[in-house]
Amino acid sequence: MGHLEARAEGAGPFTTRLTWRLAEGGLAVWESRAARRRGTLGVRAAERGEPPPQRADRAALVRLRRLNVVASLSFVIGGALFALGAVLALRSASATTSASVYFVGGLFFTGGAYASLLQAINAPRPGSTAGTLESGRWRWWRYEPMRIDWVGTFLLFAGTLVFGVNLLDSFLHGLTAQQANRLIWAPDMIGCLLFLVSGRLALMEVSHGSPRVLPHDLGWWIVAVNQLGSALFMIAALADFTVPATGALVNTDIANWGTLTGAVCFCVGGVLQAFERP
Repeated sequence: MGHLEARAEGAGPFTTRLTWRLAEGGLAVWESRAARRRGTLGVRAAERGEPPPQRADRAALVRLRRLNVVASLSFVIGGALFALGAVLALRSASATTSASVYFVGGLFFTGGAYASLLQAINAPRPGSTAGTLESGRWRWWRYEPMRIDWVGTFLLFAGTLVFGVNLLDSFLHGLTAQQANRLIWAPDMIGCLLFLVSGRLALMEVSHGSPRVLPHDLGWWIVAVNQLGSALFMIAALADFTVPATGALVNTDIANWGTLTGAVCFCVGGVLQAFERP
């Protein structure tokens, strides 16, 4: 491939950064998030002065931009609708009204998660020529369990699908406490867990190892805000458990406020994501 001394960095079995010493001097640095989000690969010259990063071909950059727009808008709209659903619940709107708003918001979350997965599937890879990126043909699906970006976005997508079960079951009326916990609360908890694991992997990806604070990295802020939103969703889910002895929720206010603030986090993350583009 025209390069020497490849050095891999990452967490566990996952590689998030590769550094090559080029035969002609200097270094080529591939990072999974930069390639997926911005379509770039860093090149460091041997002499003084840093050349601009190498970019993927025009077709790849166009599709990455489009996927980023879809994902960003979907998370902003989905988050806004979830926040609206929580506000309606706090104002004692009918359960059907809140459930309808949540369900539409869930559709947008699923669309944003799938767009994020498509970014990982179609991300440009290190090329056969040193210091370049190459893009393969467009794919709607690919199984790549050894790539941290694929696993993270796949779990995010799976989480939104599980949330869909929870949101559909929310339209059911007259459920016993046991039925509500099995049909509504359990899928909610599973979805929140998948979101949290996905966010953890995203933090590991952007940190190239154990999660750490990177205040000057836009990608880190996006991941951190979304992970906070996932944690707030989990708090809301825990408070949404129906106590069999009383038939009441653990704490309705915490459930609604956790959903509201978590949704706002995903809105903010979607806005920030609009700026992390090719």
